Order: sequence, then structure tokens, then C-alpha cells
Amino acid sequence: MLFQALDNKNDCVGVYMGGKLYFDDNLPGNLTKTWSFAPYLPDVEYASLYVGGKSLEEVCPEHLKEDWTQVSAKLRAFYRSFVLAKINLNENCFFDLVDPQFLVDFCELKNRICSHVFEKYERPENYDFLLGLTKALNQIEQRPLNIDYAPLKKRQYQKKARYFMKKYSEIGPYCRYNVFGTKTGRLTTHRDSFPILTMDRDFRDIIKPHGDWLVEFDYNAAELRTMLFLAAQEQPRGDLHEWNMSNVFQDGRSREKAKLGVFSWLFDESKTDKRLESVYKRDEIRNKYWDGEKVVNPYGRTIAADRHHSLSYMIQSTTADIVFRKLIEIVNLLENKESSVSFTIHDAIILDIVDKERYTIPMIKDIMTNNGFEVNVKAGKDFGSMRTLNL
Repeated sequence: MLFQALDNKNDCVGVYMGGKLYFDDNLPGNLTKTWSFAPYLPDVEYASLYVGGKSLEEVCPEHLKEDWTQVSAKLRAFYRSFVLAKINLNENCFFDLVDPQFLVDFCELKNRICSHVFEKYERPENYDFLLGLTKALNQIEQRPLNIDYAPLKKRQYQKKARYFMKKYSEIGPYCRYNVFGTKTGRLTTHRDSFPILTMDRDFRDIIKPHGDWLVEFDYNAAELRTMLFLAAQEQPRGDLHEWNMSNVFQDGRSREKAKLGVFSWLFDESKTDKRLESVYKRDEIRNKYWDGEKVVNPYGRTIAADRHHSLSYMIQSTTADIVFRKLIEIVNLLENKESSVSFTIHDAIILDIVDKERYTIPMIKDIMTNNGFEVNVKAGKDFGSMRTLNL
């Protein structure tokens, strides 16, 4: 039966169904379909995953547009009042702050929009993956980062440090990712999120662990290894750029020049190199996965693409799908442990590890490398001072 969650925080349990509001342990037992995920819900179908990130407004049927305009205007007014009153929604339940009749009206309209979605949209082939990723990212979102602004205060003579503190010190320390932020599947963050994907590397020392260590698992030359994966080539051990120096170029160039050389060739079709083509098979991959209008990666992700973008879309989407499947496995491994995934940045996964659970580090490395990809492991007492672990 259709219903709507009233909040998406673990400590704010409430749903609307059949004209009534239910809270805490009194949730009805026949919940089946709703708009979006909340961690306290049973296994149900989520309309938001059917529509690929479109908003309620975008999928609202024409005959409900006027009603949606009115109720969403009231919703925005509530949020403005929260900002003016300096009410932190991370620490308060939304349903405690608004008129119950508004909740009923708003949720009933969401039900009607959801009914339209389930009727008109097909269930995505990768629905189970999207749901698994949504659950994993929600677990990250529920745990605040441990942010210490003291290092930045020592750098207030720097304009960029002052700007960062002014803009983000009042934002909650939560990473809120958008699964549908890009067409290739790479994550973005919502506007109210801590800017973990875009923050200046110079400021990383403000991120501390809640436990004893931050531990980073980062794929070595991820995009090139994805090319080898797509070309069904064996993954070399060790640093791939050094391997290219010795086994592809063989002309004495430095690691940095080897790295620049391969990426310059990879995304510039005017450049040809038989040595690189024999290993990374750029043309073969494009012909296999691009049909002239779209690319379809090995995980079924389909993206409209012209020739110019086809290869980059293919590489980025496949890399994202590989990393996020690893993320789901790691989150599941750490369930019911004190250690947790703290955040993810593109092809890196960063954990908050307590010392008594350091035995999980080799286990997580095994998860990351069971596809043949090499992974770099670093650890530190803050995100700005990570050092390589030799496992």
C-alpha cells in the first residue's frame, strides 16, 4: 500500500498512510510503495529510483500541477522559517516542526504522484544496485564527520581559508550524496552537504576520525585499469604508470611524462600510438560499447553520447559502477561494527577505523582488489596527513 515517510533520519520514525499519521513503534504493517528511502523502513519499492533522479515536480502529472504548486510553496515557507529561526533539521524531526494537517495534505499528494510513477515508469534493470547504493550512502549521511576547524583558524591570513570557514562552518558536518547528480553515475553532493567532493586539499586536515584512524582505499590509475577491464586485458601489478614506462613507452621517459602521454592519447582521437592501442584498445572498446547514439557499459548503464564523449562516458560510468559495488560490500561488512565508511571521493573510499577493528583493513583490501585492480591504502590521524600502509 502507498505511504510516505515523514523524515529520513533514524531517530525520526513516522509515516503517512490512508489519511493518518503513524509514529515510532506504531507503523502499519502493509507498507509497500513510497517516494524515497528512509533507514527505518522495511523493504519496499521507491518511486524516486524509477525516475532516475527526477524531482516530484518533474514527474507530477498535469492534473495535479496546481495542487503541487500550492503545497510546495507552503513547504518552502516552512524551510525559510527554519533558516530564520536557526533550527537545525539534523537535530530535529521535520514532523515535529510543522502543522499535522500540512503533513497529511503534502503526503497524500505525494502518494498520488507516486501512483502515477508506478503506473507510467518501468522498474530500472539496475534497481537493486541503486537501492543498495542508496542504503550505503544513507548510512554515511547518518554519521556526522568529525570536523575540527582549529587548523583553519591558524590560516585566517589566507583569503581562501576565511572564505571556506565563512561558507561552511554553519553547514552541518554531513555528506549528502546525490546518486543521480551526473549522467555517468559519478556522485555529486546536495547543496546542504559538507563539500567533501570539492573541498581544497589544503583543508583536509580539519577532517578527523571519530575512532582512531582514517584509512583510505584508492584505486591505482582507476580509469586506465577500467580500460584494461573493458578490453579484457590482464591487470598489471604495482603502479600502472610505472608499468607503462617500462612496458609500453620504453623510451626512458619519467613517470609523470608517461602519465601525461597516455591520457593525452586516450582522450584525443587525433593522436595515434600503436603501443598504447595494443594495450588499452581504445578503438576496440568504443566499437564494442558505443552504437553511434549511446554507450551501454557492462553493468547495463545506458548513456546518450556522441562520438566525442563516448569513450569518457564509458570509462567514467564503468569506474563509478565498480567503485560503488565495492562500497556496498564494505558497508555491509562493517554493519554492527564501531568502524564505518566515513565518506567516498570518486574512486576512493575512506573509513573511520577503531583500533580494535583494524583486522578489517586487510579484509577490505581483499574486497577492493578481487577484480584484479591494484589499490593504494593510506592511514592517518586526519585526512590531510595520510601515509601509505604496506599490507
